[in-house]
Amino acid sequence: MDKKYCAYICAGCGIGDALDLEALAGVVTGEMSMECKTHECLCGVAGRAFIEADIKEGVNTVVVGACSPRVMTNEFNFGEGKITVRANLREQVVWAEVKPAEGEEPHAEAAEFLAETAADYMRMACSRAKKTELPAPFKLEVINKTILVMGGGLAGLTAAKESAAAGYDVILVEKEDQLGGKALGWRKSFPTKAPWTDLEENPIQALIAEVEANPKITIKTGIEVARITGAPGDFGVSFKAANSKTEWDAPAKVTVDEQDLINKGEKEDPNAGLKKYTSINPDATKVGSVVLATGWKPADVSQFEHLGHGVLPNVVTNAEFEKLSKAGKVPAKVAFVQSPGGKDNDKDFPYCNSVTSMVALKQAQYVCEDNADGQAFILYQHMRTPGSMELFYKNVQTNDGIFLTKGSVTKVEENGGGLRVAVEDTLLGEDITIDVDMVVLAAGMEPMTLHEKSINLAYRQGPGFNDLDLFDGYADSHFICFPYETRRTGVYACGGVRKAETMEEAVDDATGAALKAIQCIESSDRGVSVHPRSGDSTYPEFFMQRCTQCKRCTEECPFGALDDDEKGTPLPNPTRCRRCGTCMGACPERIIGFKDYNIDLIGSMIKSVEVPEDDEDRLRIIVFVCENDAYPAIDMAGMKRLGLNHMVRFIPVRCLGSVNMAWIRDALSAGMDGAMLLGCTYGDDYQCHFVKGSEIANKRMENIGDTLSTLGLEPERCAANQIAITDYDKIPHIINDFVEEIVEMGPNPFKGF
Repeated sequence: MDKKYCAYICAGCGIGDALDLEALAGVVTGEMSMECKTHECLCGVAGRAFIEADIKEGVNTVVVGACSPRVMTNEFNFGEGKITVRANLREQVVWAEVKPAEGEEPHAEAAEFLAETAADYMRMACSRAKKTELPAPFKLEVINKTILVMGGGLAGLTAAKESAAAGYDVILVEKEDQLGGKALGWRKSFPTKAPWTDLEENPIQALIAEVEANPKITIKTGIEVARITGAPGDFGVSFKAANSKTEWDAPAKVTVDEQDLINKGEKEDPNAGLKKYTSINPDATKVGSVVLATGWKPADVSQFEHLGHGVLPNVVTNAEFEKLSKAGKVPAKVAFVQSPGGKDNDKDFPYCNSVTSMVALKQAQYVCEDNADGQAFILYQHMRTPGSMELFYKNVQTNDGIFLTKGSVTKVEENGGGLRVAVEDTLLGEDITIDVDMVVLAAGMEPMTLHEKSINLAYRQGPGFNDLDLFDGYADSHFICFPYETRRTGVYACGGVRKAETMEEAVDDATGAALKAIQCIESSDRGVSVHPRSGDSTYPEFFMQRCTQCKRCTEECPFGALDDDEKGTPLPNPTRCRRCGTCMGACPERIIGFKDYNIDLIGSMIKSVEVPEDDEDRLRIIVFVCENDAYPAIDMAGMKRLGLNHMVRFIPVRCLGSVNMAWIRDALSAGMDGAMLLGCTYGDDYQCHFVKGSEIANKRMENIGDTLSTLGLEPERCAANQIAITDYDKIPHIINDFVEEIVEMGPNPFKGF
């Protein structure tokens, strides 16, 4: 692409009042050799027309100095074949200016500091524009639009039904000989409409009939998935008879179909050498995406010996009691134990949640419905009934046959032909003993991924999801921001395998997963990323001549987008890739990059920052900022006028995992006084949109101290911090504390070299 550049600076939103735009434009035209114009309101109709007039004259690479790139995206999108780079002069410059405290005089050089900051952001934007190339989407030669649904329970049936309704062919696989899953054993379901008090009929039989009658759905019962190879749009699926002795634990051997991976410099065809990387059994069934609805199983409660499950007759789990009640075998006196009690009396059974609370309320009603003198005792530590289900809970409380109390169950023992339950610390203020016919333990809903390789993927990370121990076995990659998405692109979870949920929630969940599976297929067909960078047409490119087969990229990729051959050479799967750039950050040889995001591009932005010499009021600190949480938090700090230190320069990155330590070494060796990573929280408070990018970056930073020592620099000049998008009020404190540490250490001794 032959580029023709032009930069535009907006005077609106206070930018023109705070900055000398003529001088700022002079920096662009003089230092960056790029034409620069100003306008009073670039995002308005007249402003857009102002830019479009130049585009008609041949400008195809636009630099906009105005508001944050997170806003006004449509206003500054000039169509296919055009590059737009944004410089954040509003939220992170003029709105971030530190105002003097009441009664204090403004700093004598405050205007100069502001001008320097704005100039650096324009320099970085112009450098980025010069290094950015137009991406060419990666497109499969053939794409399959069939959706595989694994699991024929309520969630799987719903996903199949909704996918077919959207016009897609579906293969529905169920390992049992009949459809319906655990829902076949449910007597009633929770209320789904006002007044939220009455139990409803189980909808499973009607749903089965609807799915079986749909010509777009192929049903396979008594069958399991034996192996899934390939990638979104081109998965290959092989099957086996349920419960057969086929070896599940064989290593995922990936062979090379085409290993034309040498970068030949053929700019016209960016897909050269990227046609197909993993072989697919020619006899395998081809699908485009997968919905994982393999369900759950009752969590083990036999470990709580004082409760007697598996030892005492008539001590059952809630799932077992539901089947008994459907068969009309409900005793007259039943105790529903919601927490294990004993010494740790505030703890619930494993995998318990609001569903187990509501199940107890539902099943207690069975006792009273089936027995004229029925009595149900619900003994709990926590009773959870979210939303409208609070009305359901209150209605149960009015039933004279149902007794509810908070209490710790210390023992269940035989008593003649029945059972005796001892309860301490009750709401009555005294210990009680209850004689009942049956005890029901609130076993939680444990996802099947913990017990079975319900999806046997041919990925170097292994056949399942447990290579990342973040979600107690649940198949999810970011529960809050990206529901349904697993850690393997193209595989979407719903129902009990994703989280414990009611039947109504499972229906909604399955519909969402079906929509994500469809989005995956259509995005793969267009050659763009599915999530979280939806629509991104870039993908990592490899300069294989310099690859040392160190395997760091393949090992650190959070999503299994990279396989490798026997020598350790990475084998990319572009439709699996989520464009986080973690592989780029991992590579010691700097051979991985994207058209609009690579080592050279960010390195050029760093070099474009002006580093004053020997002025303690003008130290320069570079901060690499995660675009998902930290960058919007910084924007919000600017919107709130919280103030940001003038010595800091922010560079947005796709994920902290994409930060190559070469950027930090180069920045400090070039005279920068400090470097910080600011990204998502990891660990127990995990927030990273790319699963483990933030954690990987933090580990890399821990190891950079040795490198800095060889340069004669203090390791404390580098830091990593985590922040959530809502923590905008903490931004100034984090930044200012780090700046103070750098000021105390003094200027970088490499200045001027």
